[in-house]
Amino acid sequence: MVTGVDPSELRAAREKAGLTQHELARLVGAAGGERISRWELGTSVPRPDFLVKLARALDIPTLRLIHIDGEIPDLRALRLQAGLTVPKLAAAVNVAVPTYYAWEQGRWARLPAARQLDKLAGASGHPIDVVVAAFYEAQRQRLQREEI
Repeated sequence: MVTGVDPSELRAAREKAGLTQHELARLVGAAGGERISRWELGTSVPRPDFLVKLARALDIPTLRLIHIDGEIPDLRALRLQAGLTVPKLAAAVNVAVPTYYAWEQGRWARLPAARQLDKLAGASGHPIDVVVAAFYEAQRQRLQREEI
C-alpha cells in the first residue's frame, strides 16, 4: 500500500477520544457522521484540510492518521500532513501541477533546484533533508511498483 489515510487509525483515535461519528463531524465541519463513517471504512478519503482538522479535534499528530509504506514518509505523506492539496502545494512552490504530480509519483530525473526544495520545506513544515528523503522515498516506491 502506498501512502494514504489509515481508516482504522481514524476510528481508533475517535473511539479513544470518546466521540461519536456525528460529534466528530460537527467538530471538523463535515456534513454528518455518515462522512466520518465512510472515512473510517475506507470507502472515501478526507481532503487534506480535513486531515488537519481531524487530528486537531482528536488531539493527535496528523501523521498518525496517515499510513506510510515504509519507514520514511514520501512527498504525499508530507503534503497530507500539511493539509495541502496538490494545486495549493504546487502554487506555494511555484511549479505546474503536473510537475508536482510527477515528483509525488517518483517520476523525476534530478532533484528540484535548491530554492524549490526550500519552498517545499517551508510549505510542508519540514527541514530540507526530510523533503529530500521524501523525494527519494517516492522514487523508491515507484520503482518497487514497476518491479511487480
